[in-house]
Amino acid sequence: MRINSPTWLTLFRIGLLPVFVVVFYLPWRFSSLAAAVVFVAAALTDGLDGWLARRLRATSQFGAFLDPVADKLMVTVALFLLVADHPTALMAVTAAVIVGREIAVSALREWMAGLGQRSRVRVQWVGKLKTVFQFVAIVVLLVEHDAGTLRFYKVGESLLLLAAALTLVSGMGYLRAAWPLLGEPD
Repeated sequence: MRINSPTWLTLFRIGLLPVFVVVFYLPWRFSSLAAAVVFVAAALTDGLDGWLARRLRATSQFGAFLDPVADKLMVTVALFLLVADHPTALMAVTAAVIVGREIAVSALREWMAGLGQRSRVRVQWVGKLKTVFQFVAIVVLLVEHDAGTLRFYKVGESLLLLAAALTLVSGMGYLRAAWPLLGEPD
């Protein structure tokens, strides 16, 4: 199998995961900012690999599989780190909603693909909006995680709550699209 440049970017994003975790826990004054920079770099490679794949017509089945996995891994790891750092019920439930939806939608897409109906569960605009709020919330929470004053931490929490609400809305959209097939016999 030959790996194209968009897929290399996706693999690079996965490779950033341990770097992200280590930087998050470093006892440096600016480790929270550095962790946010690593997270932003990973997010930028996500946009870049998609753009390159379309621009260069360099899509592959492996890349199409790996890209959403890389996205979900980065968000899940970031949320786990943030919950571990601020173990409140609000943060834990919010993270559980987001991660749970990602797992459920991934399983639903896989199941629908097995039925030859993957096109029924395409990415929706509300899912893209959720991703933007989730990204901004995580960056704010990362920057603030050891800032001492936590001036913007509540802003980050609020944005993450909004992302979780959009997560539920988009998850219901996927479920609604698949609903007619859920009760059919195998």
